[in-house]
Amino acid sequence: MADVKSVKKLTDNRFLNLYQLEAVHRDGAVKDYYMASRIPRPEGIKAMTHENTPNGVILYGVYGEKKDKVVLVRQYRYPIGDYIYEFPAGLVEPGEDLLHAGIREMYEETGLTFHPLEGGSYMRPFFTTVGMTDESCGTVFGYCEGQPTNEHQEASEDIQVVLADREECRRILREENVAIMCAYMLMHFIAGEGDPLAFLQK
Repeated sequence: MADVKSVKKLTDNRFLNLYQLEAVHRDGAVKDYYMASRIPRPEGIKAMTHENTPNGVILYGVYGEKKDKVVLVRQYRYPIGDYIYEFPAGLVEPGEDLLHAGIREMYEETGLTFHPLEGGSYMRPFFTTVGMTDESCGTVFGYCEGQPTNEHQEASEDIQVVLADREECRRILREENVAIMCAYMLMHFIAGEGDPLAFLQK
């Protein structure tokens, strides 16, 4: 049976660190495995605790009187050296719950006021890229109002706010770089009709 015997921290950075795991393969062989984590201590990574506490929050914001647009960001990401379309997102601060993190991050990244809905099990954290990291994120769904602005963004952020209807989402999926979690949700958005958050009330 596969297992993790020990963990060694290899870097000491503020937001993300590299860890070396002593990984036991199902045939009993022991090999090094490398992963990144936002958790600052080896004993706290999820391979050790087996607890899925969300590191981040992703925001599915619906905009407009007709509830026919979604709030996206077009953001420069250094690992790809290019811009990519994503949902607004950010890290959950210590002691902060997902709803408050969502309201804060939406305002900081877009200037919009976010009115979250209770998402039940749809809000629970899911893992992002498990071959590389133990990061997990919860999704908060809600409605947005106000005028987009980038005046609350950090200097390190290069973000453009996009209010996309279904036709623009089709174009984005055909032509642009898109984060995979965002792409899947946009596919459901363009395939549906009416309020895309109606499923939360079923």
